[in-house]
Amino acid sequence: MNEEIKTTVPNTQKENAQPTISATLADGSIVEMVYRPQEQRTLFCISKNDSWTYETSILSGGHRLVPYSANNNLIKNDVVLFPSEPEEYGTEQELVQSIQAFIRRYVDVTPLFEKIASYYVLLSWVYDAFSELPYLRLRGDPGSGKTRFLLTVGSLCYKPIFASGASTVSPIFRILDAVRGTLIIDEGDFRFSDEQAEIIKILNNGNAKGFPVLRSEATGKHEYSPTAYTVFGPKLVATRGFFQDRALESRCLTEEMGQFKLREEIPINLTQEYKENALHIRNKLLLFRFRNRYHRSVEETLVDRSIEPRLSQIFVPLLSVIKDDNARKDLYELARQYNRELIADRGMDIEAQVLEIIHEISSSNETRPSVKEITNWFQARYGEEYDRKVTAKWIGSVIRTKLHLKTQKSDGVFRIAISELPKLRRLFERFGIDPSTSQGLKGY
Repeated sequence: MNEEIKTTVPNTQKENAQPTISATLADGSIVEMVYRPQEQRTLFCISKNDSWTYETSILSGGHRLVPYSANNNLIKNDVVLFPSEPEEYGTEQELVQSIQAFIRRYVDVTPLFEKIASYYVLLSWVYDAFSELPYLRLRGDPGSGKTRFLLTVGSLCYKPIFASGASTVSPIFRILDAVRGTLIIDEGDFRFSDEQAEIIKILNNGNAKGFPVLRSEATGKHEYSPTAYTVFGPKLVATRGFFQDRALESRCLTEEMGQFKLREEIPINLTQEYKENALHIRNKLLLFRFRNRYHRSVEETLVDRSIEPRLSQIFVPLLSVIKDDNARKDLYELARQYNRELIADRGMDIEAQVLEIIHEISSSNETRPSVKEITNWFQARYGEEYDRKVTAKWIGSVIRTKLHLKTQKSDGVFRIAISELPKLRRLFERFGIDPSTSQGLKGY
């Protein structure tokens, strides 16, 4: 380590300064901005080969990169938090224990979610090594502890962006694109439906690389130009209820807040000591990033083929940063629990009801089920549950547009095509219909 701060800045390049928070140089060096509040100063900490130096500016790709000013509003108002310097943390297990102890000191959540949150903090510091990410989500009524969790766990994450205090959603796109950090957001702080829709847009696009949000921005010529904002990154989200979008729900690792009485030892107010402890842990995590950014990636051997691919997609990055076998075991069990809930939820849908009937007809009849026959069975079993009239046109639409099964005319009636048998078996499995009896469907 070299504590010397280099300040060599050619005068001819001052006008080309490009404010930057993080970067990766061509030689593999990792550049991270640090903020020293007592000195009211920002610097670059540049790491390579387990050593680091501090500089006030660097040259990269023909540009002179400079850290954001310490007087920037994002820094002055703690909208974004930074480490101040790398600190030694001992073993990785010791680092996880210090994170977990900090969370336990200030937040009351279940032991499993406490452990998940601790590893999620680690994941956030190397998130750019992955292509997909889960979100941490707190669900509960006001006063249930959601905000305390966001503040506590968020203060340890990689470049946390506390966006809940924003007056509008508009700045969030720009901050996310510039900072590329962890979004900390309370959905309840955005009251209007259009703001809620913009937040959902960020969440829908933000868990996978390569899906920026496009927004029209005014130019100096009073024209509107589409601008792409990168919103990929870790996110901590607090909501009162469920997301209407089931795909978005499946990206979240969720804790129900307010289920138990608050532990006596948890402080009601956050003190200066809390801020100092959080800073020291961020400093340790900065060193963790320097040492692990190029050594963490998706481990395909961790994929659980017994659960939905979408669930595996969000669980594997978190599993890939966990080295403790017991913690991995707990997370696998949680993934299977989520999978069971997903199947149970699907079982309430009209698609599940239609599939159940298709399964029964196909398993008992010698011919493939016709749309008319499926409609008659559906009317007899579920017709009273629906206000609308059950028609072959409606059921046929469910088969084609919701289940994506092809139909073809045979013997003067429309039947499910023979080619759809592999897809049918997969659908039975997804919707929790016993797959053991689907291997010998008579009609196929």
